[in-house]
Amino acid sequence: MNDNINQKINQVTEDTLVIGIDIAKRKHYACAVDDRGRVLRKAFPLAQSLEGFACFYQELLTLQNKHDKSHMLVGFEPTGHYWMNLAAYLTAHDIPYVMVNPMHVKKSKELDDNLQTKNDAKDAMVIAKLIRDGRFSFPRILEGVEADLRNGANMRAILQQEIIRVKNRMIKWLDSYFPEFQLIFKDFGKNALAILNKTPFPADIRSKSFEELLLLYKEDTDLKYVSSTKVKQIKQAAEATIALSTGLDTARTVIEMLLAQYKLYTHQYEMLAEKLEQIVQDLPEYAFILSIPGVGPNTAIEIISEVGSFSNYNNPRQIIKLAGLTLRENSSGEQKGQKKISKRGRRRLRASLFRAALPMIRYNSAFKALYTYYIERPENPLKKKEAMVVLCGKLLKIIHGLCKNKQYFDANQMMKDIPVLQATA
Repeated sequence: MNDNINQKINQVTEDTLVIGIDIAKRKHYACAVDDRGRVLRKAFPLAQSLEGFACFYQELLTLQNKHDKSHMLVGFEPTGHYWMNLAAYLTAHDIPYVMVNPMHVKKSKELDDNLQTKNDAKDAMVIAKLIRDGRFSFPRILEGVEADLRNGANMRAILQQEIIRVKNRMIKWLDSYFPEFQLIFKDFGKNALAILNKTPFPADIRSKSFEELLLLYKEDTDLKYVSSTKVKQIKQAAEATIALSTGLDTARTVIEMLLAQYKLYTHQYEMLAEKLEQIVQDLPEYAFILSIPGVGPNTAIEIISEVGSFSNYNNPRQIIKLAGLTLRENSSGEQKGQKKISKRGRRRLRASLFRAALPMIRYNSAFKALYTYYIERPENPLKKKEAMVVLCGKLLKIIHGLCKNKQYFDANQMMKDIPVLQATA
């Protein structure tokens, strides 16, 4: 990975045919320019199909021969997932391609005509000229284990969001039809699910004795042990409730549907999590990351799925930029602005790092000492949240060093390598 802007510009010579493509769901638009930005072919459509890709490939060869270009460089903005099929086709035909940041396209679309106009044909030309200026990045297509891990981690995150949504809907219905339920059960564990499955409303509980409720809940196949204490508490709550008593038939059906969805999503989440743990065992980085106290299997899987193999990065600053942890500052003249992180990067990676920083402050002696130093140092002490953000960047540097040198984490060695921690070592 090379981010040198001069080297990118040098790749576009007078022998290079530059193609900018605006990606859409069914029909893309492509525009061809030369190294000076002169339009060689106005924007033309190409369909998202094998026939459309074949016609596009023939058009590229025609343009290359017509304008006597020995090289070509295709670029597009990664709109959703629609670019992946075209990228696979270009790779199969040995055509190099790059990516342009959608934000750059949005901010530079007025340079030529000074108008806010936005359409596919115009965007294709803007993308082509950004490529000519070296405003592009080199994509890295994940393959093998890394691709499986990325797809699985993305799906697991989706399932986690669905579980949260279903839980919130269940809480909404319970607030109306059994508000005391949440005072007894803080989460939807197996006992709580069994009670909701068999007796979702206070009237169902009041109509049965304590012994009948125990026998009824034991019939639940997912429940191995019935908490008699919880049953007594739920029985008492049902006797003194402020629950609604109207619309019970529809509410019962809705709760049954939500319970089924919750169990389905939870089962799929657990099954996928087990699959991911099996897949990640084939990556050497996994063991090195797990050697850091405070980093668990889920966090390690999320970091690897977002970053990929750490061997692809020459410098840890590349990964810090990928996570959007690089600092930005708005200053002018004598006015110096406050520094904040850019957040231009992988949001899920930042979230994983921040979640990892919390237990590391507690269980990792080296990171705990470093955190204490940041918030208590005499000069320019950091706020607690700022210190945690700094630790996220430090964690990426540590992981990169461990994976590059194939070493396991050593807290004492880390404290020796950081001068400010030598006094506390």
